[in-house]
Order: sequence, then structure tokens, then C-alpha cells
Amino acid sequence: MSLFDHDPARPPKTRPIFSAMRAMLARPQAAAREAVGKGAPPSSRFSALDRVTGGSGVPLIRRTERKSRACPTAVSPAGAALIKRFEGCARLRRDGLIEAYPDPGTGGEPWTIGWGATGAGLKRGERIGPGTVWTQAQCDARLEADLRRYAREVAAALGAAPTTQAQFDALVSFHYNTGAIARATLTRLHIAGEHERAAAEFKRWNQAGGRVLKGLVRRRAAEERMYRGEAT
Repeated sequence: MSLFDHDPARPPKTRPIFSAMRAMLARPQAAAREAVGKGAPPSSRFSALDRVTGGSGVPLIRRTERKSRACPTAVSPAGAALIKRFEGCARLRRDGLIEAYPDPGTGGEPWTIGWGATGAGLKRGERIGPGTVWTQAQCDARLEADLRRYAREVAAALGAAPTTQAQFDALVSFHYNTGAIARATLTRLHIAGEHERAAAEFKRWNQAGGRVLKGLVRRRAAEERMYRGEAT
């Protein structure tokens, strides 16, 4: 019998790898959960293809998604708390409104208001400067918008570099304060996987207006600890 002949009395042979793929694709998730509940060992619960691609009962699609998200894209509550601790919400007036204040290093630009907001004001074409006054709600809303924007910029700068949430939070805090994530040696070292050297770079960014500021020294130390995964 040639390779192209077929005996109807004999069922066609099926290659094991295709059988495994069919079994995986046809297996409902509910059936898998039921098998787990019955205490079946991992080797019998899932197909051969599952075991080759990672196993442990994790569906292939979920494993692929997890691997593709090497870098977080949003600040965690701990990261937001760190930024709020060092930025503060200033300067509060007696009438309950919050007014802009000059940079402590330069005595002028950039003027800051609320949770460290600088640059553009609330209205089109407006810039934060002397006489800018916001409500607390406006300051809080600007903080949320700025956290999203700075997180996007950090994520774009890091690309696919493996990054923990703590490292990401520390880098967003650094960028929120310096705006330097795209040009800092710290970023280049992190992308290269040289995390120890990257952590040591934080302390270099402790000046404003050519002067070392105690507040920046404390902030960089806290960011370095967070980057290392230590308590801040």
C-alpha cells in the first residue's frame, strides 16, 4: 500500500502532538477546574502542550499576556504615597485656597502649586506662576492626571525592560520631580539590567539651582530604597 492509499477498515493514525493540541483547545475551563478540585496531579490534569509551554495549570493565553507585560504602566498606591509625601500640597492660605510658590532652589521658575504641579495651568494658555490659586479639588485632580502622564512617559522610556512595581514607582517619583527619565544615566543602567548601579544613581540628583538641598537628599534616598524593594 502506498502513502496515498487508505484502507477504510483501518482508522487513520493521529500524531501525538496534534492530539495534545486538540485536547487543549477543546478542554473547557470548567472541566479543568473540576479536575483540580478532585485532586488530580498536575501531570494528568493538563495536556502535554500545557506542560511544554509552562504548565502548572496556567492557560497558554494568560502565560503569554503575563510575559508581554515586563514593565508596569501605572503607579501603585505606595508609589503615589511616596510622591505625595515629598511634594506636599502647598501653599495653603487662610481662606482654604492653595497658591503657587517659587522653586526653593532658584527663588523663581518653575513656580509650583498643589502636589508639585508646574508648567501649564488649568486654563488653555495659562502657566503656573505668581498669583496662581487653586482649590484642593483642583490640586487633587491635577495630581491624578500628572501621575498618569508621568507613568506613561516612564513606561515609554523603559520599553520592554523587566521592571518590578517598586522599581517603576521609584522611577516615576524620580521623573515627577526631575523630568529627566529620558536622559538620565539611571534609566540607561536600568534598561541594561544593571540595577545595583542604577540604584546608586539616585543620590546624584540632589541639587536645584546649583545647590544641594536636604529635601532632595531625603527624597533620593527614599526613592533608592523603594527601587531596591526596601521599606521607605
